[in-house]
Amino acid sequence: MGHGVGAAVAAAAGQVPPETTRQAVGYPALFLLVALGALVPVIPTGALVSTAAVVAFHQQSLPFGVLLVFVVAAVAAFAGDMALYWLGQRGVRSRGGSRWLEALRGRATPERLSQAQRKLDEHGVLVLVVSRLVPAGRIPVMLACLLARLPLRRFARGDAPACLAWAATYCLIGILGGSLFSEPWKGVALAVAVTLLISAAPSVWRRLGGRRGTP
Repeated sequence: MGHGVGAAVAAAAGQVPPETTRQAVGYPALFLLVALGALVPVIPTGALVSTAAVVAFHQQSLPFGVLLVFVVAAVAAFAGDMALYWLGQRGVRSRGGSRWLEALRGRATPERLSQAQRKLDEHGVLVLVVSRLVPAGRIPVMLACLLARLPLRRFARGDAPACLAWAATYCLIGILGGSLFSEPWKGVALAVAVTLLISAAPSVWRRLGGRRGTP
C-alpha cells in the first residue's frame, strides 16, 4: 500500500508544470531576498526585481506573472524598511544606541544626512518616495526620519508609496529588457546592466564633480 501511495504522489508531482514549480520557489525567494536586502546593503534588490520581471515576462502567465513580481517586491521592500526603521527606533530611544543605528550612521555621510534632514523639513514624508528611487538615497532619509523621531506609522505612510514606485520602476526595466529580446537571458543581462548603471551613476557623478572642482 505504501508503494502505491508513493507511486501516486510521484505521478501527481510529474503532472505539475515546471513553470508552477519555479513560481512556488521563486516568489518566496524573491520576497526573502528583497526584504533582506532592505536590511543588508550587499544584496542588489533592484537587479533581482528586474530579473524576476524579465523571467515573468517570458512566461505564459503574462501579465499576471509580472504583476505578482511587482506586488511581492513592493511588499517585501516595505516589510524590510519597517523592520529596519523599528530597529533604528530602538537605538534612538536607547541611551547606549544600537548596532543597527550605528550601521545606518555609517552608511550616510554627514553631507547627505544634512541634505536629507533639510528635504524632510521642507517636504515631509513625501521625500521618501524620491529617496527610494535615487541610488543610495534611502538610508540618509531614513536616518533623518529616525533622528527627527518620526513615529513608525507616519514613516509607513510615506514609505508605502515609495516602495510601490520603486517596485514599479524596476519591473518596468525588466519588462523593457524582456520585450527587446526573444531569449530571456539577453533580457536579464540588459536589465542587470541598466540597474548596475543606475546604482553607479551617483558615485561617478560625484567623482567627476570633484575632479572639475580641483584646480
